[in-house]
Amino acid sequence: MDDLHYHNEQGTFAVSHRKALSHHMPSSHFHGTYEIYVLLSGEREFFIKDRTLVASQGDVIIIAPHILHRTTNADKPEHERLIVNIHESRLTMADDSFEDIMQPLLQKDYVVVRSAPDDLAIVQSLAERIIEELRERKPGFALFVQTLALQLFVVCCRHMKQHNSARLKSPSLMHERISEIVQYMNRHYMQELSLPQVAEAFYVSPFYLSRSFKEATGFSFTEYVNSVRIKEAKKLLERSSMKVSHIASKVGFGSVTHFGRVFKAVTGFSPLHFRGKS
Repeated sequence: MDDLHYHNEQGTFAVSHRKALSHHMPSSHFHGTYEIYVLLSGEREFFIKDRTLVASQGDVIIIAPHILHRTTNADKPEHERLIVNIHESRLTMADDSFEDIMQPLLQKDYVVVRSAPDDLAIVQSLAERIIEELRERKPGFALFVQTLALQLFVVCCRHMKQHNSARLKSPSLMHERISEIVQYMNRHYMQELSLPQVAEAFYVSPFYLSRSFKEATGFSFTEYVNSVRIKEAKKLLERSSMKVSHIASKVGFGSVTHFGRVFKAVTGFSPLHFRGKS
């Protein structure tokens, strides 16, 4: 496996390149940045918010901040990908017109850019330059990588202004069924949610739901419920002055102690780490 990484101290910009025979994201994943995922070769299954999709070589997926997602192996697990995470503040800092450029992304959880040949050549060229800079680390490489990443973002937004976001297929009818269940869970995460209760609501067995949920999303049932609740709690911590105990109750935790333990397991930090950071 070939891995290259860079992130700045502020947490507003990060780049990661991986070339691997197989890979499953080891943990739940959401962040306060836009994520640009460029699949340079192979296939990947994406679970984003409530749908499982199959991405192919050349696809670019842009995921909005605070959207829960995870990638897993598709039928062809060998793949190469480049990921750029960039905070909106760094985009708008570059140019006042960036809000106009970003218009195709606003109010969307994610978009899929399936490039025309000319755009694909530009995307691949920019990706290769970013990877080269990450590998060689010449003086000023961090600034250079950020300028290349901004160019990549602009190319994708231009493409979306001319074409609708591509629709990636769902792998199977089972995945469609699980998507319905996930949508229900996303609406009711603040209430009590147990595997038997949800299975009964959708007329399936707990065993079927447990197995199919993991296969379709990459999450266990409990892991997903906790991840959604912690994601919402993190937003409240960043954007409000609500007490931690109130936030814990609001997102569905009966105990503030349990909330704190799960929060640290999911994010790596205590709840107060994110207080007022938006």
